[in-house]
Amino acid sequence: MQRDKCEYCEGLVEEAVRRVPFRYKKETIYVDNVPVRVCRRCGEVYYEAVYKKLEKIAENRKQIKSKVTFPLGDYRMADAQ
Repeated sequence: MQRDKCEYCEGLVEEAVRRVPFRYKKETIYVDNVPVRVCRRCGEVYYEAVYKKLEKIAENRKQIKSKVTFPLGDYRMADAQ
């Protein structure tokens, strides 16, 4: 297991598997089970070893069968109350 220090906060960076957002041609897709490296202190995610594979998935996004929906709040809602 590779352990390095975060380039932003010097925290410990560890390997993890996450659902990650990936922006491609003005569209965001979410990809499950992506091996990444994550800082335990600040949460910074490092994708360097998987970027090309994420790009390939995004290029073939029409083949993706699963959809995820989630509530979307508006920051301005806090001022309206």
